Amino acid sequence: MADSELQQVIQILKDVGKSAQAITGVEGLRMLVDELALQFPMDADIQSERVDAGGVPAEWIQAPAAANGVLLYLHGGGFVCGSMKSFGHMLGRLARATGLRVMGIEYRLAPENPFPAAVQDAMAAYRWLLSRGIDSKDIVIAGDSAGGGLTLSTLIALRYFGEPLPAAGVCLSPWADLTNTAESFAIKAAVDPCVQREALELFANFYLGNRDRRTPLASPLHADLQGLPPLLIQVGSSETLLDDSIHLADRAKAAGVDVTLEIWNDMVHVWHLFAPILREGQQAIERIGEFIQKRTATRAHRQTP
Repeated sequence: MADSELQQVIQILKDVGKSAQAITGVEGLRMLVDELALQFPMDADIQSERVDAGGVPAEWIQAPAAANGVLLYLHGGGFVCGSMKSFGHMLGRLARATGLRVMGIEYRLAPENPFPAAVQDAMAAYRWLLSRGIDSKDIVIAGDSAGGGLTLSTLIALRYFGEPLPAAGVCLSPWADLTNTAESFAIKAAVDPCVQREALELFANFYLGNRDRRTPLASPLHADLQGLPPLLIQVGSSETLLDDSIHLADRAKAAGVDVTLEIWNDMVHVWHLFAPILREGQQAIERIGEFIQKRTATRAHRQTP
C-alpha cells in the first residue's frame, strides 16, 4: 500500500465531509458530489456520447478498440445524488480495463423519485440493450455503493420477470441492507472517512419512505439470490459497509451463486474513484476487467492503462 496516496484520498474525503455538513438541501449535496469529480477528467482518448436508453438518460463511454459487449453501470450516491459527471472518469478506466463499451445511466433519484424508480430505470436500460440486438451473455451489470445494491436488485427483478440474465454482476462497496444494522457500522466508524450510519439513514428515508427497510428489491441482502449469475464483490477493510459485502457473499454462496469476495486492506468506500492518484484504485479496476473478460462471450481484448 502506498500510504501517502491513501492519506491524500482520506483527506479529500474528510474535506468533502466537512463541506457536506454545511449543506442543507439535496441539490447542494448533488453539486458537491459532482464537483469532487472535476479534478479527475476522463482520458483524452475516451469517447462519450449521450443516448436515450429506453426512456432513461444514459451515456456511452468507450475506449479505443472496444468490443461489442456492454458494461451497464449503475452509479452510487445513496439513491439521492451522483451522475455521469461524477463517475465518468472511473467509467473510462473501466472501459479500458474491460475492453467493453460502458453505458452509465442517469436513473431517477430520490426523494423526488423514490423506490422503485431506480430499479425500473435499470431494468428499462437493460431491456433497451437487448432490443438493440446485444446478447445477454455479452452484458455485465455493475455498480458502486447504492448502485452496487441496485445491481443486485436489478438482477433479482430480471430473474423474476423471466428476462435473460447477464453474464455477471459486479458490486463495488455495495449498500445491500438498508436497515443499516450491521456491526461494522460501529466497528469501522472511526476509520471510515466517507460513510456513516446517520447519512445512510437519511438516504434510506428519502428512498423508501415508510416502506419496510427489508424490502427485497431495495435491500437485496434480504432477497432470494438463487439463480443469479456470477458475482464479484469488492470492498475495503476500512468501510462501515464491510459487513454488507461479507453477509451478501455468504448469502449468495448459500444460494448456490458463484461469488468472489475481495476485501482490500485499508481501502475506503469506492476507492476506485481515486484511481488517478491511488494505485490500489487502478489495481481494483484491473481485477474487475479480468473477472469480466473471463465471463463474457466476447472475450474482449484487454487494453493496458
